[in-house]
Amino acid sequence: MQGKKDYQEKLFAQFQLSERIPKNNFYRGLRGAIDLDFLYPLTKDYYGQSGQKSIDPVVFFKLCLVGYLENLISDRKLIDHCSLRLDILYFIGYDIDEELPWHSTISRTRNLFPEALFEEVFTGVLSLCVEKGMVSGHTQAIDSAPVKANASMDTLELKVPEEDLEEHLRRVRAISSMDKETPHRKSKGDRSDKGQRGITASKKELDAIKGRNKKWAKDQDQRPGAGNKGSKYTSNKTHYSPTDPDARISVKPGKARKLNYLSQLSVDTAHHVITDIRAYHADGKDNQQLPDIVRRLKKRLWKQGLVWKNCVADTGYSSGENYAFLEAKGLKSFIPPHGTYKGGPDGFVYVEEQDFYLCPQGKVVPFKKVFLDSRTKTKKKSYRASSKICKGCPLRSTCLGKVNEKQFSVTYYREEYERNIERVNSKEGRYMKGKRQSTVEPVFGTLTQFMGLRKINTIGIGQANKVMHLSAIAYNLKKYLKFVQKRSKSGVGQLAFKVFVKSVVQDLFSALLRHRKLTLIY
Repeated sequence: MQGKKDYQEKLFAQFQLSERIPKNNFYRGLRGAIDLDFLYPLTKDYYGQSGQKSIDPVVFFKLCLVGYLENLISDRKLIDHCSLRLDILYFIGYDIDEELPWHSTISRTRNLFPEALFEEVFTGVLSLCVEKGMVSGHTQAIDSAPVKANASMDTLELKVPEEDLEEHLRRVRAISSMDKETPHRKSKGDRSDKGQRGITASKKELDAIKGRNKKWAKDQDQRPGAGNKGSKYTSNKTHYSPTDPDARISVKPGKARKLNYLSQLSVDTAHHVITDIRAYHADGKDNQQLPDIVRRLKKRLWKQGLVWKNCVADTGYSSGENYAFLEAKGLKSFIPPHGTYKGGPDGFVYVEEQDFYLCPQGKVVPFKKVFLDSRTKTKKKSYRASSKICKGCPLRSTCLGKVNEKQFSVTYYREEYERNIERVNSKEGRYMKGKRQSTVEPVFGTLTQFMGLRKINTIGIGQANKVMHLSAIAYNLKKYLKFVQKRSKSGVGQLAFKVFVKSVVQDLFSALLRHRKLTLIY
């Protein structure tokens, strides 16, 4: 018999969210897994003693986590989405007849709380992962990726005084057929200060920018369909964003030039738990930021009772200063050097004991001095041979060139380079390379594609740092709820095990010696 359902709203109904949410629901499990009540004393000083009550700080953080778990970067869409999901309402502690906070309350509260509070929540979630045995600590993989800023390239302004504008355009910018009709959109407000608007590049740097821009302009003009599009030839030396002054122009091979932030990420290789994340300016180099990452990460792991031994990263983090810094911190580096690194001229042999080089003819090229390279700002060692040594040498024309004596410079950190290269080329180094590629790179892909980190929806590097921490917290919580394996061995556990085994072996050996002595006596 055919049935027909007639719907009519009841005036009164008995309904409990807890009875409607399945026992294996993700948000039900998440509600029981985390306790954010410690936020109340931490956030108390950021509220007044009178007036209308604001959003509950625990509810705020839970709403933010839902946004990254559901891959929603818009606060407005987040509130609309939460109002339609019973399991999310149960997670944040709202009933079906309660009105959710206004979307602007989310952004205002995000601005109200400091970065340190978000980092403290991240550390708290990391502690849960450590207690569950998800973090070994001994090997950390580090990598970076640009994240799009909430600013448009069309609003860029020149870093130049108004009276020098035309002269600067003629001197720096390369005008192509595409550039004549380039659209420019005026920013609603200028958040930059006077220092950011003024140009700081030297004449030499401006000339280098000019040369790169001319080549880039020529390549763009020859691109199919280039005549239909406008383009700006921009650099952080000559332009700034009035919308978000902390955003920087950056580009990756095969990608468009955009205003970005740089996300530096550290991942534990045991079960891919994020151990550190922070926002940096996108025009900085990875090797410049590595010491800051290491200091912060080493301190955090030590507080969790973990011993960090191996630092794994790609070539972008390579420098002699970094190799020496990591060794001073007691860490083994597995960072491939740049292809430009050379331990000395081709055919020359380095004698470490006396610190000199032997040329192909067996002549000594001694060490002269240590100096700071004006271009790269790195320490180098200078080696120079007397002009008398090279007289009559059959290789003089090819070896010296136009000068009268053999002179060259080598990085001050040659020994650190060589030790790192030996580790990278070893069997363990090849294993670490594969471990890095299978650990940190998939984590970045997950964050950018599925955890709301495809774009920073806030303004300023401080706010970007909060966004990155929230995305990492959501990722670690998702890993935490799915984790069912046995506890991983931490660095401390391995160290204690080695000490225990050593003591047991020594005791057995001593007992064996005593037994032999007794046997000989009797």
